[in-house]
Parts: sequence; structure tokens; C-alpha cells
Amino acid sequence: MNEQEMTQQEPEVVESPVEETAQEAEVIDLAALTAAAAKADEYLAMAQRTQADFDNFRRRNESVRADAFAEGQRTVVKAMLAVLDNLERALAAPAVEGDALRTGVEMTYKQMMAALEKLNVTVVDRLGEKFDPNIEDAVMQGSTDEGEPGTVCAVFQKGYLMGDHLLRAAMVKVVAD
Repeated sequence: MNEQEMTQQEPEVVESPVEETAQEAEVIDLAALTAAAAKADEYLAMAQRTQADFDNFRRRNESVRADAFAEGQRTVVKAMLAVLDNLERALAAPAVEGDALRTGVEMTYKQMMAALEKLNVTVVDRLGEKFDPNIEDAVMQGSTDEGEPGTVCAVFQKGYLMGDHLLRAAMVKVVAD
């Protein structure tokens, strides 16, 4: 071969073992990177599910705690209704003017009613209204000369509501139909 032929011939590209290893490393690194990204996505999804589960747990616990607190309040108020009834009986007794004991009972009654009002306790007072078996217990029947048929003509024991919950049904006398 002469010199001219040698220059016209394209040089042969020979890959060295170092270049081959670099390409394989790139392929391996790409596969490892893809696997790591998939693992990261999996961990992110797991973390998001765990966070959502915890939020649901927290909300559920808040709801249960609030319900338990409200039930505790209702239980205490139910226990205090007997005391309130006795205060009302004491106030219904004949009064002597200037009686310090009666004044003390009146003050205690007012204070008790103010405390119950703060707790959203209301009296079921339906005298003269249509009988409602959901909030009243009929213990007697009255005659038609005591009022309209189906209405409450007397209240023997007051009923109380706390919000929408019935604490105690009113004991009433209802005019017969």
C-alpha cells in the first residue's frame, strides 16, 4: 500500500475496554435510577396513605371525645334535675315575708337556672298545646271540659331538653279524644 491509499482509507474505530464499561455503567445507572424513582413513588404513596389514615383517626377521636363530653354533661344535668325539682317545691310552699331562707332558695334557683341556660337546657312547657309523645309522658287523662281533645291540660313534672336531646320527658295530663 502506498501512502495515498493509506490516507484515503478511513481509520478503523476501535472501542477500548474503558469506553465499553462507561456505556454499561450508564445503562446500569439508568436502570438503578428508574428503580429508585419507582421506590420513591411507592414510599410517597405509602406516606400519603399513612397521613390520610392519621387524619381520619384524629377526626374520629375528636368526634368520639366530643360525644363523650356531651354525654357526660347530659348525665350530670339529669342528676341535677332532682335538685331543681326540690328547689321549685320549696318555692311553691307558702312564703312568709322577709324569710331569709326563702330568699336563699330563690337565689339558688336563679343561679341553677342560669347555669342550665348556659348549657343550652330548656324546659318542655307545652301546657295547652297538642300532646307530643316524643317529649311528654301522659300519666292521666283529663275530661273534655279541661281543654281541647288531645291537648295537655296539666303538667305534673317538667321535662327538659339539652339541645336536641331529651333529658327528661314531661309528665302530663292529656284531654281525652
